[in-house]
Amino acid sequence: MASYSKLSDLFPIQSQLDYALEDATTQEEKENLVHEYLHKIDNKDDLIIPDFEEGLEWLNTDGPLSLRKELSGKVVVLDFFTYCCINCMHLLPDLHQLEQSYTIEDGLVVVGVHSAKFPNEKVLQNVCSAVLRYDITHPVVNDSDARLWQELEVSCWPTLVLLGPRGNLLFSLVGEGHREQLFLFTDAALKHYREKGLLKNHDVGIKLYRDSLPPSILSFPGKIAMDPSSKRLAIADTGHHRVLVVSNTGQVLHSIGGPSSGRQDGNLSEAQFSSPQGVIIKGDTVYVADTENHLVRKINLSEEKVSTLAGIGVQGTDKEGGAPGPQQPISSPWDVTLGNAGGDVLWIAMAGTHQIWALFLEDGKLPKGSDSKKGTCVRFAGSGNEENRNNAYPHKAGLAQPSGLALAPTEPWECLFIADSESSTIRSLSLKDGAVKHVVGGERDPLNLFAFGDVDGKGIDAKLQHPLGLCWDEGNSLLYVADSYNHKIKVVDPKTKQCRVLAGTGKAGNGLGPSFLDSSFNEPGGLCLGEGGKLLYVADTNNHCIKVLDLETKTVSLFPILVQHEVDAVLTTVRKLPKLPKSAPVLTMPSITVSSGQSATLLLKLALPAGTKLTEEAPSFWSLSAE
Repeated sequence: MASYSKLSDLFPIQSQLDYALEDATTQEEKENLVHEYLHKIDNKDDLIIPDFEEGLEWLNTDGPLSLRKELSGKVVVLDFFTYCCINCMHLLPDLHQLEQSYTIEDGLVVVGVHSAKFPNEKVLQNVCSAVLRYDITHPVVNDSDARLWQELEVSCWPTLVLLGPRGNLLFSLVGEGHREQLFLFTDAALKHYREKGLLKNHDVGIKLYRDSLPPSILSFPGKIAMDPSSKRLAIADTGHHRVLVVSNTGQVLHSIGGPSSGRQDGNLSEAQFSSPQGVIIKGDTVYVADTENHLVRKINLSEEKVSTLAGIGVQGTDKEGGAPGPQQPISSPWDVTLGNAGGDVLWIAMAGTHQIWALFLEDGKLPKGSDSKKGTCVRFAGSGNEENRNNAYPHKAGLAQPSGLALAPTEPWECLFIADSESSTIRSLSLKDGAVKHVVGGERDPLNLFAFGDVDGKGIDAKLQHPLGLCWDEGNSLLYVADSYNHKIKVVDPKTKQCRVLAGTGKAGNGLGPSFLDSSFNEPGGLCLGEGGKLLYVADTNNHCIKVLDLETKTVSLFPILVQHEVDAVLTTVRKLPKLPKSAPVLTMPSITVSSGQSATLLLKLALPAGTKLTEEAPSFWSLSAE
């Protein structure tokens, strides 16, 4: 059996280069150091890595790729990632820019090696959805058993490994934030091997998965919110890079942004977003977590304007904050909700820095914090370390990846509930004293982010798998949870810390009923209540739809999204119907109550009076219309 190398064989050699690069002062000096390093390392014949395992599932290609065949003669960047990881998401713009700078014909191929953290992430169809959601256009292999990860002794997500044309180790970059080194190393490797005549310009058979899919009204809707007064819904149509505002019957009232990503304030017709997630609507104002733009935006429906409230449009690394919103760099805001801290405040789940932040809409003060002026954007809770650490002091607590928020504003709660997806827990953050506490899921070790599962129970005995969405039922003091990777909706009683399944089979699907437990979802990401707490709206992300749970009748239905031209077509059809004569009999039937989008079956038997018949070729018709 051939003997292959692993990353630990590379580290002692590359570490010398890394130290030298830290001391280099000019770009020319850095390029010379890398050039010398490549000459040195290329003489080593023992840094060959094993090939991809046979039989693995590939995306965005015509078929499997091999380091010894299709990728021979290429500089290859292996991106070891798992699709839940926010740090992995932060790398994607760097890789996209790299692919824009150097093509396959130039000799560069980027390959995503999906090495799952969660069991749900091992399923090919779920990886397919992630590839579409993140607009990944390079080849991706689903290494569900993490075989190559283990053989190379990769230790964390994300890790980039650069290979030479014969599958030989060149460089490794661990974590995010290495764009400069990535471009320096890649450019140097391409020049080095081009000069040696070892690069090949052949195609590798790219076939984008997205090109085979039919269009849909929604694309990976992330979050949903309702304004109780107007009963309008705001939907983050994440995959279409837009926000929809719809009536409670599904008619689209406003479509802002899309279909492609961008960053633009101004009129509703020209505004652009990039993969928006969290939304909250109050009156004519919609607040948006514009995730991949690293911004918090405000949509003013009455003035028909979009503006930026926080962020500078690029990923920030600041974990303290305190600057005016438009001057404050932020990182991957994933959800938002409105609250009060001595004045109106917008709470932000800052997934990118593993924290909860506050954007002051009025002057106010955080618990255990100083006074803040209107417009200030500042850290509220979370040390910035990726942990499952609870603490009475908010800045000492550790969050793994806060992805969903729900406000419980009244006694005895007065807290923010947090869906901390990477620790698979639900946490609470007191608005009185800032204490961060455990509610359900996870385990006691703050460094164990692998305590996930699908178990009903109490407190730490309950298990979740990457929950993304929350919704607070004020009337019943219950917390609804989108347990995304278990494909379920769960309900938590914070008083008793009991957690139980409400809806979903536990398997990814798109079935409706006949009961809650017979219905299926596919990585639901967002929730909101409507109709006075009677209806629970679910952003069923990977099914590209909104579903409605009627909490009284225990039925699940599809929420219709009607764009204006469809509404006009319906109205046109209705107007063409003839009027009934006054002599027409009227049959009154008992009324039934159905929620918006719910299916109802009407059995209609048409019969003629005894001794009569229809005259052939004479004009006759029947029609059915509904309000």
